[in-house]
Amino acid sequence: AISRARMLAFESEDAVRVHGLYYPPASASHDGPAGAAPPAILKVHGGPTGMAGRGYDPRIQFWTSRGFAVFDIDYRGSAGYGRAFREALDGGWGERDVADLLAGARFLAREGLADPARLVLTGGSAGGYTVLMALARAKPGTFAAASVAYPVTDLGQLLAITHKFEAGYLFALTGTTPDNWRETFATRSPLRLADLIATPLIIFQGLDDKVVPPAQSEAMAERLREQGVRVELVTFPGEGHGFRRAETIAAMLAREEAFLRESLALATPG
Repeated sequence: AISRARMLAFESEDAVRVHGLYYPPASASHDGPAGAAPPAILKVHGGPTGMAGRGYDPRIQFWTSRGFAVFDIDYRGSAGYGRAFREALDGGWGERDVADLLAGARFLAREGLADPARLVLTGGSAGGYTVLMALARAKPGTFAAASVAYPVTDLGQLLAITHKFEAGYLFALTGTTPDNWRETFATRSPLRLADLIATPLIIFQGLDDKVVPPAQSEAMAERLREQGVRVELVTFPGEGHGFRRAETIAAMLAREEAFLRESLALATPG
């Protein structure tokens, strides 16, 4: 019942080669419909210059045991592929990572590895930022639903509160300087692009988060509700940036699964 990943590669824009770890559904007691491709979750790591984990991840197994495939993408800027690949995101955060994510979705559908009508995006923190930017840039109907945790929605606010150890990091990622960041930050902030998002979305937020304050998630949820987009905001008192409590993680997964099954019109397994 354990899903084992296999490394897959695909081409993004400008013939850039991108990799991802693909986990097929796995169950000791259930099989999917013969000949049918599974619903798939495209998982976006944080950082944004981190990488997809290579070890056993119980959260990924949670989804694969319930009939979902998971594609953990190492978009441009991810660590582990050499300096040039890591620096390929510099100046292009919110654009090149998004292009790679959209190319990954097309790749899964083209290769028969996912049901193109049941593609889902998930990510937390900087990964949540990329998810929201992808929802704003994707063609309508590309994704059936999305889930984000403590997402960055306003780059200007993030700059104002970021700690000294990451001073200059946002400027390098967006190709800006302390003198010319405002326009670029505005055009690459999901909150400013909320009117382009129509995909059902669930947002998870810790109320004690000092890195990405709750106001960012609250503002995004409010904007989407005003547009008639189906959105849920789930908050957890006592949690910060990255959930730690077992009961929080269990509650998040339960709400997330219910939201995705409803959005994708999937029956709850008996």
